[in-house]
Amino acid sequence: MKTVLTIAGSDCSGGAGIQADLKTITAFGLYGESVITALTAQNTMGVTDILPIPPDFLKKQLQSVFTDIVPDAVKLGMITGVEQMEVIRDCLVKYQAKHIVMDTVMVSTSGKNLMQPEAVDFYRQELLPLAQLYTPNLPEAEMLLKRTIKTKEERVAAVREFALQYKGMVYLKGGHDELCADDLLYDGRKLTWFLAPHLASNNTHGTGCTLSSAIACGLAMELGGEESARKAKEYLTGAIADGLDLGRGNGPLNHMYRMKNL
Repeated sequence: MKTVLTIAGSDCSGGAGIQADLKTITAFGLYGESVITALTAQNTMGVTDILPIPPDFLKKQLQSVFTDIVPDAVKLGMITGVEQMEVIRDCLVKYQAKHIVMDTVMVSTSGKNLMQPEAVDFYRQELLPLAQLYTPNLPEAEMLLKRTIKTKEERVAAVREFALQYKGMVYLKGGHDELCADDLLYDGRKLTWFLAPHLASNNTHGTGCTLSSAIACGLAMELGGEESARKAKEYLTGAIADGLDLGRGNGPLNHMYRMKNL
């Protein structure tokens, strides 16, 4: 069985972070492992507090995984500070981790900073270059590239610049577009659009975590970037469209919608 490791924060409400990742990996029929970077107090209405995991303990988690059940792909999500980033970088390099997917999450949907501002430059310089594929949304891409991205032409220019700077494939998410949910993949040579309507749903908590984990599953199965992205997009669209309605705010997806008829 193929294995996927998620390195991310924990969401006690179950909709995002480690919990969303493990549900996604299970839905793809793979074996999920997790290294927790932070505990969060959050629900569908937002993040109220964050407790980062000490770097020494973070290192012990990573060593436990890589010296036993070695992952076939790695998804990185929420990482709070420089010391954590140093530990993660050193372990990924030491153990020659493969198929790294970087979910460039820095701010929660509710506006809570998930990464210390002083850590952003280290993140750009030391962690991003390790990834095979990145999954920024439009605001994250604007933050990392320090430019505005509005039109389709600007999205094309952005993914080309992103790939040039960080050397990996770029999957630019379009979910923040109110007219559609078209995503764009650039693998360094080819541009591929994944077209989808904008679904009228407030239940989108954890979409970024889910998509990046789904892509990591595809890469673990050696499907390649484009096919991994296509399957991930189809899965995410179905999980939103299923219409799960939980909580009083921005509710979660139904990660297990494919299991309804089992």
